[in-house]
Amino acid sequence: MDESPVVIGHNAVSSVMKRLLCYYGDDFTGSTDVLESLFHSGLRTVLFLEPPAPEVLERFPDVACFGVAGVGRSLTPEEMETELRPIFTTLKAAGAAVVHYKVCSTFDSSPGTGNIGKAAEIGRDVFGGRFIPLLVGVPYLGRYTLFGNHFAMGGGTVHRLDHHPTMSNHPVTPMAEADLRKHLAKQTALRTALLDILALDGTDAQVRERLEKVIQQEKPDLLLFDVLDERRLEAAGRLIWDEAAEREGIFVIGSSGVEYALGAIWRKALGTSAGAGTETPKRESSQVSPSPLLVISGSCSPVTEEQIQHALEAGFVGIRVPTIELLMEETQEAARVKLQLEAGQWLSQGKHVMMYSARGPNDESIAALREVLADKGIRAEESSRLLGVALGSIAKELVKQLGITRILIAGGDTSGYVTRELGVYAIECIAALDPGGPLCRAYAKDPQFEGLELVLKGGQVGTANFFEKVAGYR
Repeated sequence: MDESPVVIGHNAVSSVMKRLLCYYGDDFTGSTDVLESLFHSGLRTVLFLEPPAPEVLERFPDVACFGVAGVGRSLTPEEMETELRPIFTTLKAAGAAVVHYKVCSTFDSSPGTGNIGKAAEIGRDVFGGRFIPLLVGVPYLGRYTLFGNHFAMGGGTVHRLDHHPTMSNHPVTPMAEADLRKHLAKQTALRTALLDILALDGTDAQVRERLEKVIQQEKPDLLLFDVLDERRLEAAGRLIWDEAAEREGIFVIGSSGVEYALGAIWRKALGTSAGAGTETPKRESSQVSPSPLLVISGSCSPVTEEQIQHALEAGFVGIRVPTIELLMEETQEAARVKLQLEAGQWLSQGKHVMMYSARGPNDESIAALREVLADKGIRAEESSRLLGVALGSIAKELVKQLGITRILIAGGDTSGYVTRELGVYAIECIAALDPGGPLCRAYAKDPQFEGLELVLKGGQVGTANFFEKVAGYR
């Protein structure tokens, strides 16, 4: 990009700021949420699978924002120190007005795994600033923060996070506390203050005055913003953008709500001349020849379970992945060849194919797998990697042999490993299908995979007919 300053409305940041925003996503599928939110704002954004070297960024001169898909949500605090500090330093050098540490909108974290407080400590060291804005609510995704307590949609009902049917029983990061300030206090000694829903009402001047009062009285390291609706989300976005302009850049922690908040400000300021004048994003037409859809699912969430069942009833072919055989050295090659052959036969007949490791949280295969892993001394993280690599190699061969042009991958770990196995180094959103499940175009090292269309779906994302929606989009 050129060296002109980033200007939005009446605010301009230093001329060294060459981009609006860059971000690090603490898990793979969650990183695509930001692609979708910036797509809604008409801002071209590219998500890289590894921190991009300067020469890679130069291939995208007209990109206003970029992201890096990471794994922070699964790391220990010690691992986060090793992973995040150099990446934050790289993002700081990229010259963006806003640097965002993107977390899940259900705030998945604990003192020992995906510690958001630790990320805040590193960010404070690298970026400085008066305070770190913390914004987690996303009305578009059914996520809300009220008087510091967080709520999330589940099964068509909004639940307080510590009562949520999935998050309160999460196997790694169960949410036993809905007050995000108390939750963070178990992870860091940094002080967290709140700008509540009442403080966000009124004129811009009134809201700004309340912000300054909180900062003066409580001297917070982090400032949590309540989020109930689009109006208050925009008010938070204005405060964050004003702070970025006045301080020549800002580090923010939060969900894709950060981009929806800032996008509301940017859309109004940029207007239709920037292609961002409406609430409804432009939906690009698919530029690939239609092929049967290949679905690869490593998710065991009830949402994905419903989607698999719905797709089976719609005529998709379901193939259960022989997970144990793919993990055992003595059987993995034969299992891989057999699975690839079966999927290829159905795809060559024009059938949409789903390869899934489990049908849902109560699938008997999950307990059987855990027993084998315990017996063989294989860590769950290693099994995810081995399975993802195996499925990725199958997908790679099917694309080569049959010209498959669109793949849907369900599950965060699965998405990361399969996409890397395909040789993809970056993706870009081309259509918003269901909230949190955008259709993306791939950039790959091998020209044969350049332009491949991908949907990377988190376990809790999408309507019951989402797989059919992905298959039918043109």
